[in-house]
Amino acid sequence: MSKASKILMFLSTFVFITIISSCVNDDEYSIPDVIVPAVDLAALGTPTTFAAVLARYQQALADGDQIATFEFDDPLFITGYVVSSDQAGNFFEELLIQNRMDGSDDMADPRLGLKVEINVQSLSDTYEFGRKIYIKLNGLAVGESNGVITIGKASGSSVEQIQGYEYRDFVVRDPEVATILPKMVSISDLTEADENTFVQLDNVQIHRNELVYTFAGEPFDEFDGFRTLESCSDSGSMLLQTSTFADFKSIPLPQNSGSIKGIFTRDFGDDFNVFVINSLGDIDMTGERCDPIELDCGLASSVGGTNLFADDFEGQSTGALITGNGWTNYIEAGTEGWEAYTSGGANASQGISARVGSFSSGDASSVAWLITPQIDLNANTGVTLSFETSNSFSDGSSMELLFSNDWDGTEANITSATWGVLPAAYIVQDSDFFGDWLDSGDVDLSCGSGTMHFAFKYTGSGQADFDGTYELDFVSVDAQ
Repeated sequence: MSKASKILMFLSTFVFITIISSCVNDDEYSIPDVIVPAVDLAALGTPTTFAAVLARYQQALADGDQIATFEFDDPLFITGYVVSSDQAGNFFEELLIQNRMDGSDDMADPRLGLKVEINVQSLSDTYEFGRKIYIKLNGLAVGESNGVITIGKASGSSVEQIQGYEYRDFVVRDPEVATILPKMVSISDLTEADENTFVQLDNVQIHRNELVYTFAGEPFDEFDGFRTLESCSDSGSMLLQTSTFADFKSIPLPQNSGSIKGIFTRDFGDDFNVFVINSLGDIDMTGERCDPIELDCGLASSVGGTNLFADDFEGQSTGALITGNGWTNYIEAGTEGWEAYTSGGANASQGISARVGSFSSGDASSVAWLITPQIDLNANTGVTLSFETSNSFSDGSSMELLFSNDWDGTEANITSATWGVLPAAYIVQDSDFFGDWLDSGDVDLSCGSGTMHFAFKYTGSGQADFDGTYELDFVSVDAQ
């Protein structure tokens, strides 16, 4: 073999071994950290603020435009921190950024958030949670997309995604990865100013009726799963939204109470507020639940012939609040109470019915009670309760049947009294046909004792454009 052939054979063997070695999956080998170079801020242009970007958009709306562009400005940029992550699949082709990394109150430059739409997947590989970034605004626009303020490319009167071939021209990452401190807030205190920002809700839990579900792995979940987060501190509630593409979609929901961190935003259709987590690591729910007490005697097999209380509302004045016959009609929050109502058509009332709803009310919160007079269970046997309900797309609102043994009959003490639930009664669901009237069943009260009031409690979600109405009729309490 010639000398040249030997050299060639040696080189071929060396290359082969090198290739094989590079394919070995050995824990001793690791991908070196990518060093992110410092950013030349002077080359980016002039810094501006989130508040100035929002003001530009608000001025465009006042001028009759749907978006504001930065097409002809001198170079401008904003600085933000990434608070979303698509690593678990719960965000898709978007970055949520906020202008502060803590929840402090700074009136000079308040904590604000923006969505940046980018037609690229796995953005968290480059722009991970906490990454400080700069958005070069020239060539971009700000508008509203799916109900939240969004930066992207102008397309007519709307904002569309920044495309994959160009997004690095607009989104520049800094070496800093900050520790993001969430704003500690209750559900009831969240406002539009908190949209697109990282917040923490304490003392919350999943509604007891939904504990049997997964995050978004049920047959009825399309695109997203929605589960009810409720506060143990007040009557606040919000929908937890999980993508059906999230890697934890089929995980059972947390069974206890505690805290949850995530992004406060709007659903895809801009119908209601939602809360979106980055991963299961954002949930810490190990505390005791705060469910109300239950009185569950089931349904009675027969109804006695002695009527203790009844109302079909036919004596009420339509359009006015329900009064008389021992009813307490109390508006705890908002402006809407139970009123007399009559209607024909597909959603006909049964003559005159009682109705409540916060749709288009403009109320930030709606809670309304309709409470029966006192019923003495000890003085009667075989007591039952029945009624009928219907709805008009109840959507984010809810209605409950409650009972109390210790309410003193005064409005001032309604919310401080102890109220439990009567789970045996069927109350119309949002999935029921809106034109139907549904029977509660004859709710057996034989396992209860003492004197008792029954309350029909309506709670809106705080989304007046999404909440619907409930109707109530033929309320009857009977005994043997």
